[in-house]
Amino acid sequence: MAMVMAAVAGYTDWRSRRIPNWLTVSGALVGVAANGIAGGWSGVKASLLGAGLGLLLLLPFVLLRSLGAGDWKLAGALGAFVGPAALTDLLIGSIFVAGIMAFVLVIYKRRLMQTLRNIWRMLGSMLRLHMPGPEVSLDNPESLKVPYGVALAFTTLCYGALNWRMWGVR
Repeated sequence: MAMVMAAVAGYTDWRSRRIPNWLTVSGALVGVAANGIAGGWSGVKASLLGAGLGLLLLLPFVLLRSLGAGDWKLAGALGAFVGPAALTDLLIGSIFVAGIMAFVLVIYKRRLMQTLRNIWRMLGSMLRLHMPGPEVSLDNPESLKVPYGVALAFTTLCYGALNWRMWGVR
């Protein structure tokens, strides 16, 4: 089920740059219920820990406006399905996939120098403990945006294909 949810989320994020609430909220509920049926209270506990971990780790990026709320909720829903250990693998893998996607996009759009300047601005903001300017936010209509839901979905599908026999809460 996690792979189906991830595939639908990746497709909708690719097409519309949105991941619908009906998918993420129902996915989280199904993940908790399925793990409760399969593992009893320990399954529910692991499922809730996975969901909480996904939401907690990505919340700062949502607050900084560098990640959309749909991507954030997708991570929580996936955590409800797979638990904290596998979710950690998925998040780390998706960071690499999103980085490759971003690099290809920057090169394709010929915006390498602008991107390097924006990275420099973000690092400077972090060192001064200030929010970066609006030019490096999702709110900037000219900024290049990588659909993180696609990266997370791709990572989930690859991970699931490689671990299909052991897929579940750990």
